[in-house]
Amino acid sequence: MGSGIPLRHADTVDVKFVAWSPAGPDSKQDPEPKQEKVIALSHPDLLALSAKTGHPLTDAWCLKLAAVHLKYMIESGEDLEKTLVTLPPADLDRAAGIPQPV
Repeated sequence: MGSGIPLRHADTVDVKFVAWSPAGPDSKQDPEPKQEKVIALSHPDLLALSAKTGHPLTDAWCLKLAAVHLKYMIESGEDLEKTLVTLPPADLDRAAGIPQPV
């Protein structure tokens, strides 16, 4: 986890994951290549979410929000082709468990 300021001049908290699917023990398939995924969380949006939920802004909470979004990406197939994904406020709210309008 790190700040997006030195790398991209962005006011974000960047959470980096390495994801892949290993081949099963009985599989004749090769494992998938490892892929880096960076989930960028906007610092101003995180501050607003923290105020809205009353949850303190901590490294652990940022990691959890990013992990929940990565799980969503894998399950939905959304944005899987991207290495860097910046969450809009609605996706950040969803990751925090705030119900979304239908």
